[in-house]
Amino acid sequence: MKVDPILNKAVSLAKKRKFDAALKILKDEEDRYYGSFKFYYLYGLFSLYSGSFVEAKENFDMAKKIKIKDTSTMLGHAVLYLKRMNTSQAVDYYLDILEIEPKNKIAKKALAAIRKNSAAEALSDWMTDNITKLFPPLPSPALDLFFILKGTLILGAGAVAVLIVLLALGKINIFSGTAEKENLRPITEFVLSNQEKHDPMQISDSYMYILTRDDAIKLYEDALSFFSEYRDEKAKININKIMESNAPEAIKNRAQLMLGSMEAPGFHNFKKDDNFTYSNVIVEPVLYRDVYVIWRGMATNYEVTEDKTSFHFLVGYDTRKTLEGIVPVVFKRSVSVDVERPLEVLGRIKVTDTMSIEIEGTAIYQSGRLE
Repeated sequence: MKVDPILNKAVSLAKKRKFDAALKILKDEEDRYYGSFKFYYLYGLFSLYSGSFVEAKENFDMAKKIKIKDTSTMLGHAVLYLKRMNTSQAVDYYLDILEIEPKNKIAKKALAAIRKNSAAEALSDWMTDNITKLFPPLPSPALDLFFILKGTLILGAGAVAVLIVLLALGKINIFSGTAEKENLRPITEFVLSNQEKHDPMQISDSYMYILTRDDAIKLYEDALSFFSEYRDEKAKININKIMESNAPEAIKNRAQLMLGSMEAPGFHNFKKDDNFTYSNVIVEPVLYRDVYVIWRGMATNYEVTEDKTSFHFLVGYDTRKTLEGIVPVVFKRSVSVDVERPLEVLGRIKVTDTMSIEIEGTAIYQSGRLE
């Protein structure tokens, strides 16, 4: 797995108990990681260890919205409730944790302490010296597999050592002799039945795309294949074409269900191979409706309020040499933008009635590394 250098650096600093420095790194990249569970969890965790309990709760709350049953986040919430002497809420969290992870040592330790120190004063005294023992553990920095292999080869272990590392990571199946495939998303509920495949084609000349039955089925099955590989943006191209065509109603219904199960990407997990350019989109905007893209450029006409940010995005103008197009961008929240510097925008393409495009912003990335 590719190591995220920014989050990994923050984790390294936190492991050395340099929590303020770790939090500064995360704060500077807040817009880049908008919607990232790992970002919110780490921010909450480092805030907890640094004593910033309000920020810890805010970020644990954000993480919980993304992964409601994550036990590490639940430990963070539980200890914050315990610190406020809300023992009943803390106990509920610890019991929920044990239901998910029956062997969780921290939850067991917390419940034992609460039982032993039933009086509020006794529990408060115990927590004075022991509460950090109930914090979720700090993660260790990740090691990049490339450097592990490089170091191993330098030591002379050669191909044998590489094989050992891969076996340890579970990347090779020694029984089949082939590389293990990446985990695929379950797709059983979206597979077309024979009846759905033979549902009547819609008859009208008002559709943008006129397909044969074989065309419609192939578009759908290709979309399903992309969906199974978590290539949601690529799948949407096929689905949008199906929805604007004379494809059978049953296929359109299945396609709509598939759309509802897709996930919004962040900068941290966006598949760059499926990033469509402005020149791709502007030719047939309808095919790219609700598709997420990352485009680079400059911002102008920037306006911001407490709950909205808007600007005109000069796509491709980050080099100040080529302007591909001008696209309105709107965020449904306050976002800080430096109009003097290049930026990357991650957002969802919206198509207007006149077939022009806008971007509903999700996150921005603005750093000296873009200049």
